[in-house]
Order: sequence, then C-alpha cells, then structure tokens
Amino acid sequence: MKPAISLILFTVLSGFGFGLLFWLNLNLHSAEMFSDIVIFPIAFIVSVVGLIASSFHLGNPQRALLAFTQWRSSWLSREAVLAVTTLLTSFVHVILIVFYQIELSWLGYVASVFCLATIFSTAMIYTQMKTVPRWNMKMTPMLFLLYGIAGSSVVLNQIIFSGLLFLVLGLGQIFTWKIGDKQFEKSSHIGTATGLSTNRTSVRMLEPPHTGSNYLLKEMVHIVAQKHIHKLRWISLALLSLLPTLLCFSFIIITNPSLPILISIALLNVVGTIVSRWLFFSEAEHVVGLYYDR
Repeated sequence: MKPAISLILFTVLSGFGFGLLFWLNLNLHSAEMFSDIVIFPIAFIVSVVGLIASSFHLGNPQRALLAFTQWRSSWLSREAVLAVTTLLTSFVHVILIVFYQIELSWLGYVASVFCLATIFSTAMIYTQMKTVPRWNMKMTPMLFLLYGIAGSSVVLNQIIFSGLLFLVLGLGQIFTWKIGDKQFEKSSHIGTATGLSTNRTSVRMLEPPHTGSNYLLKEMVHIVAQKHIHKLRWISLALLSLLPTLLCFSFIIITNPSLPILISIALLNVVGTIVSRWLFFSEAEHVVGLYYDR
C-alpha cells in the first residue's frame, strides 16, 4: 500500500507518546534525570501531535468528531475514545503530582492501562484487516506495544532493562517480517480470488482490467523493489534495535549514561521506527492487487 506520511507520524508519535505516559503514570521514571515539570508536557505534546497528524489523512477532517460515535464496531473509533480518556486521566494524575504532590497509585495504574489499551487499539485498526494478510496477524499488536514501551523506557534510566527491551523489539520485528512475507501467499491468489481453482498456477489473467491508472492502483498496489526493501529493513533494524542495544550495554561497562545520551538512544529508536513504519505500509499487499494480477 502507498505509505501516507500522516499515518506514519500518527502511529509512531502517538505510540511513543503513550508509551512515555505509560512509564510516567507508573511513576517509575528517574525524577533526577527527567524532571516532572518537563517530561510530562513532552509526553502530552508528542501524543497529541501524533493524534493531530492522523486527521490529515481524513477526506473530511471537519468530520473527525464522528469518529467517536462508532466505538461499538470500529477500532478507529475505540482508539479515539481511548486516546481522549487516557489523556484526561493522565492529565489529572499529573496535576496532582506536580502541583499538589499527591501520588494516587491506583490512578496511575488506571492511566497506564489506558495507555496500553490506546496503543493496542491503534494496532487493531490494521490487524483486523483481512484484506491485508501481512497486517492480519496476532504479532502486529504485540509489536506496536513493544514499539511504544521500548524507546520511551529510557526515562527509567535503567540501562540494562532498556537494552533488553530494544533487543526483544528487534527480534520481534525480524519474526514479524519472516512470518509476514509468507502471509499473502497462504491467504489468497488469483485462483481462489476468482473461485476457479485452488492451484496457484492454473489460473492467469488474460488481459488487465484497464490500461490506465486509478485510485486503487495508486493507493493499494504500491510496488517497491525487493533490493530496496532489504536495505531499508537493515537500516530500520540497526536504528530501532541494534544501535540502541549496543549503546545501552556499552554504558554498563564504561559509565552511567548522561541525559543527552539517553535522549540520543530514544531518538535513534524513533527514527528506526519511522523507517520500519514506512515499510509496514509499503510492504502491505492488499488483495485488490489480485484483480490487477500484481
């Protein structure tokens, strides 16, 4: 599918922002390294900017409020409701901590659960789509959750724990790529799509449906050269997992990391996540491509 910048920014920034709020609401962050008065607003800003970015993909952004009305059947609507609930709950928790020095552990736990539920609902928007077999896997929401809590875990200033999370994230990403590469072939081909045969090679297109381009071809049948896919996968894996893991474990031996180092590790992970999310969309094969024999 054609990668949309708005969706890439939405999933990456909101995932990181809500992951950051998850750790902050649990009050596990290093207050000496990350001041409450600074880190809480950053978490809110990143989350809100990510959510705002999603509206740019709407055909009619002025109708965005309608997204809140379909929560019974739509994961997009559930994500919108959960996001607002999470921000409001976290905001109350933050106000009590920063301005009144009141720590309500139960409220922090509730807000943290809402953070994970929001990230999960974002993932389910794509996981539920049976028309895109690469997304329609149980591993997709797990990977979104790992992306959310791994990069943001630097606020804990627990370098071993963060390094392990980055390592698990990298392994999870490799596993998802391996499984995802086989999903489309297992789910459907032109024979099953037409109902003429279960044999992959016994049915072929006589002629294309039309000679010109159209909306479906532009949006749903986005072809990227395989050599570029492999390069981008290595770049993504290096930035989101390998380099952060190496940096985390190297500082165990050398010295305790400073604030700029922790921020650099998080930024490396975010950039790698952006590349990975571009691949997430561009590698996704929609079954409508079978109609065009692509």
